[in-house]
Amino acid sequence: MDYSPLWISLRTALIATVFAVIIGIIAAYYVIRLGKILKGVADGILTLPMVLPPTVVGFFLLVFFGVHGPAGQFFLSVFKEKIVFSWYAPIIASTVVAFPLMYRTMRGAFEQFDRTLIYSGQTLGLKNTYIFWRIILPNCRYSIIAGTVLAFARGLGEFGATIMLAGNIPGKTATISIAVYSAMAAGDDALAYKWVLIDLAISFAVMLVMNLVTGESSKHRRNAIPSAKGGIM
Repeated sequence: MDYSPLWISLRTALIATVFAVIIGIIAAYYVIRLGKILKGVADGILTLPMVLPPTVVGFFLLVFFGVHGPAGQFFLSVFKEKIVFSWYAPIIASTVVAFPLMYRTMRGAFEQFDRTLIYSGQTLGLKNTYIFWRIILPNCRYSIIAGTVLAFARGLGEFGATIMLAGNIPGKTATISIAVYSAMAAGDDALAYKWVLIDLAISFAVMLVMNLVTGESSKHRRNAIPSAKGGIM
């Protein structure tokens, strides 16, 4: 049994998660600072990959990163390589579909953040960069972990956009989801079941981590309420 789809999936999901987390945090932080109209427009655009069918997302990626697309032409002229059907094409597709989950999670965290902590820091003369890294992000750590887990799970299970941008090249772009599809198309049910079980095991582990993080976050909030009441009294 060729285990390359497993390593390709893990590599793709891990790298895509890193990009999705970084871009998602930055995008969420700046979007909530926009005006009502601009915020609505930006939020709609950034959330589109989450609501569009994966094949439609793949179509737009193919148009943008194809040899005739702006990004594809730039990459071809500078690096002399095509993005389509390359080993990093699945990473691009997974990043795009995983990003909205991280973005939405962090936007909610930033909107619920107690802004009096920010104002207190500014009153003390702290720079905004310091406030962001040492006050805002540490207090949003549970949301960051939850968003990261969701982004990883989404990137790991991506199929539609990946197969359109990266294709099905064994040992190069064939992920677990694509391996299941290929095995079923070839009539190899036994192989398909094996990949399904592997994917189920990984997905269960991811959801277990998600539940642990959510439970820890709820416990932290419950413990914080009595402390706050005691401080007021």
